[in-house]
Order: sequence, then C-alpha cells, then structure tokens
Amino acid sequence: MGSASPRDHLMKLLEPVVSAEGLDLEDITVTQAGRRRVLRVIVDRDGGVSLDDVADVSQAVSAALDDDDAMGQTAYTLEVSSPGVDRPLTEPRHWRRAARRLVKAELRDGTVVEGRITAADDAGVDLDVAGTARRFEYEDLARGRVQVEFRRIDDVDGDEG
Repeated sequence: MGSASPRDHLMKLLEPVVSAEGLDLEDITVTQAGRRRVLRVIVDRDGGVSLDDVADVSQAVSAALDDDDAMGQTAYTLEVSSPGVDRPLTEPRHWRRAARRLVKAELRDGTVVEGRITAADDAGVDLDVAGTARRFEYEDLARGRVQVEFRRIDDVDGDEG
C-alpha cells in the first residue's frame, strides 16, 4: 500500500468495481463498532439507486475486498447505500442529480443563496432565487445542501418520483 492511506487504497480498489455496476463511488468510511469495523460504501447515479443496485454492488464489492484482503483479518460489516439528503453538493453530478430541489448554496465569497435548481451542467448551476433566474459557476460555489421540504415541487406538479 505504500504511503497511500487505507481509505485511498479502498477508493482506488473499489472505484472500478462500483463503476462496472454502472454507479459512481461517492465515499468510503471505515469506523470502529466494538470489536468489528464498519465499512460504509456510498454509491449513486443519475436517476437514483434501487435496492437491486445496492445488492448487486454489495456482492461485487465484497468479492473485490476478499480478493484483495484490503480489510485484513479483523471482522467487519459491509454497508452499501446511496447518499442521504444531507450530503453536501460539491461535484457537478451532485448538483445535476438535485435538479428541481431547493438548495442552500454557500459561495466562496462567504455569502449564502437559497433557491431551486432549474438546470446544472459541467460549468455551473442555474437557480431560481425568489423568482429570479441566477447562474452560478462551480468555481464560485463552495458547496450546497439540499433543503428538506415537506411538500416538494414534485408533489405540487403531480409528478411521480
């Protein structure tokens, strides 16, 4: 493993495994839980992740971990899931996947803007801020967070999903 951290090694090992299943590897964490460790693998993709996707990628990840012995001999529990609503929006794909959601965006200049994502591309994101369309380039955004809504725009429009 050299100078790479265990997390870096796991990311490098598992990224192609997760990608082969048609998903993006968003994060990996290893935490101690009593005598065992918990390895959490967070995956996502456009359109979301189904339970079947989680089952398929869990099997593939488990096989890769067994072949590599990346977790050593100590017992561990593997948990594979999709990101929660509290995941920070830091990559263009995060913003794209949050389309139509209400977000709070922190700008690099320290200001905060709240609006609904109307579009996102590789260069930036368009927000509807109090009825006014505004464009923000990713280089100007520190991060964003989806705001919890009890009645989302999807509910109002009558869309399923």
